[in-house]
Amino acid sequence: MSTAITQKSSSGSSMIDRIERLGDKVPHPFYLFIFLCLGVMLLSWLFSFIGGGVTHPSTGEVVHVKSLISGEGLVYILQSTVNNFVSFKPLGLVLCMMLAVGLLQEVGLADSAIKQSLLNAPRQFVTASIFVTGIIGNLASDAAFILVPPLAGLIFAATNRNPIVGIAAGFVAVAAGFTANLFIAGTDVLLSGISTEASAIVEHVEVSPAANWYFMLLSVPILVVTGTLITDKYIEPKFAHKMATTHADSEQSFEITAQQKSALKWAGAASLVFIALLLAVLLPADSPLRNADGGLVPSPFLKGIIPIIMAFFFMNAVVYGVKAGTIKQASDIPDLMSKALKGVGGYIVLVFVIAQFIAWFKWSNLAIFIAVNGAEWISSVEMPKLAMMALFMILAGLMNMIVFSGSAQWAIMAPVFIPLFMLLGVDPQVTQMGYRIADSTTNIISPTNPYIPMVLALIAKYNPQVKFGTFLAMMVPYALVLFSVWGGLFLIYMLTGLPVGPM
Repeated sequence: MSTAITQKSSSGSSMIDRIERLGDKVPHPFYLFIFLCLGVMLLSWLFSFIGGGVTHPSTGEVVHVKSLISGEGLVYILQSTVNNFVSFKPLGLVLCMMLAVGLLQEVGLADSAIKQSLLNAPRQFVTASIFVTGIIGNLASDAAFILVPPLAGLIFAATNRNPIVGIAAGFVAVAAGFTANLFIAGTDVLLSGISTEASAIVEHVEVSPAANWYFMLLSVPILVVTGTLITDKYIEPKFAHKMATTHADSEQSFEITAQQKSALKWAGAASLVFIALLLAVLLPADSPLRNADGGLVPSPFLKGIIPIIMAFFFMNAVVYGVKAGTIKQASDIPDLMSKALKGVGGYIVLVFVIAQFIAWFKWSNLAIFIAVNGAEWISSVEMPKLAMMALFMILAGLMNMIVFSGSAQWAIMAPVFIPLFMLLGVDPQVTQMGYRIADSTTNIISPTNPYIPMVLALIAKYNPQVKFGTFLAMMVPYALVLFSVWGGLFLIYMLTGLPVGPM
C-alpha cells in the first residue's frame, strides 16, 4: 500500500533525490571549513588588491581588507593558530556541559526519564506527550534521537494506532524542536558562544546562553500544539491506513525497573532540594548573585548559569546513579565522566578549523567589509527588517539541506549575518533566534541528517515497504507548517519589541 504513496510523491522524491545526491557530494565539515579558510585567504587577497575598504560604523575609521596571502598575513597565521583554538569560547563551554550531560547519560538517568515520561502518558495526550518529551529530551542531546522515536512507535502500537506515525511524530519532536526547550541546553551554550565571537566584528556583545530563553519558553507549547494537530488531524488520517504494519517490537527493552523508578524519585527529590537552596541564595535583595541594583538581568547569576546547570546535572546524576546501582564506588564518577567525553573528539577537531575560519575572517576585515556593504545595499532597497529576517530564515533552512550540523552552519553564517543585522539595529540574540527556528524545522527533511537512516530502519521493522519517498511525504507537511507557524510567531514577536531572552 505504501507503493501508492511513493508513486504519488515521485515528482517530489526526484527533487529530494537530487538534493540527496548533492548532499552526498558535500565534504566532511572539517574539509568544508578548510575550503572556507582557503576562500577567505583568496577573497582577502582579491579585495586587498583592488583596495576594498569601508567606514567602520562604531569607530568611524576607514577599514581596509587585509590580505592573508602576504607577509603580514603569514606572520598572523603562524602566531595566532594556537591561540585561536584554545581561546575559542564555545570549546570550553561545550566541554563543561558534556561533562555534566554525559554523566546523566552514562548513569542512565536520561534514558529512564525519557522512558518514564512517555510510558506513563495519559492515553488522550499520547501525541502531545511525545512532542513534550522529544523537545525537552534534547537536554540529553543525541540520546533523544535514539530513544524517543522507537518509544513513540511502541506507545502508538499499544494504543491501537499506527506505530509508523508514532515513530515519525517522535522524530519530528526531537529534530524539528531541537533548539526549543524549557531549560538551558548545550545548544544554547554552543550557539551563543559563536554569536558572541561574531558580534565582535562590529562591537563585542556578550550573548548569554539564556539569550533566547524567553522566546523558547513561548515556543515549547506552540510547537507541542502545532505538532500534535498536524499528527492527529493530517498525518495519521492520510497515511496510517496506507501503511499496514507486520509486527510490533517487544516492550522489554523499554521497561523501567522498580530500582530505576525509585532512583528517579530520589533524583526528583534532590532536584527540589537543589532548587530550594538556589532560591534561598537568589531571592534576598542583597544576594551576591544579583547585580548592584538588585536585579537579575544582567547579573552574576546569569553569567554563572553554566556552573549552576552543571552542578544541578551532577547532583541528579550522582543521586540517580547511586540508587540505580550504576555508581557503586566513588571512582565510578570520574570514570563515567571520562567515558562521556570520548565522543567529543570529532567536535574538538572540527572546532580547530572553525576557530581559524572565524579568526581569519575577522582579522582580514572581510566580515566588516561584507556586513557594511550588505547593510548599505539592503538600506538602498529599503527592505523592511522583518522581510530581511524572513529571507534570512529561508536561506538558513535551505542551507540546512546540505550542512546538517547546526553549529557548523551557524559558524558559517554568524560572522556574516550577525554583523549585518547589528548594523541595521537588530541584536545578535534576535538574529540567532531566527537562525535556530529555520535550522530546527528543516532538520527533518535534510538529506544529510544522520538519523534519517536510523528512523527508516525502525519503520522497516513494522513495514519494510515504506521507503524514503513515503517518509519524506510525511515529513514535508511538518517542516512547512512548523516553519510557517514558528517563524511567523517569531516575526510577530519582533514587532512587539519584547526581548527574546535575558540580555
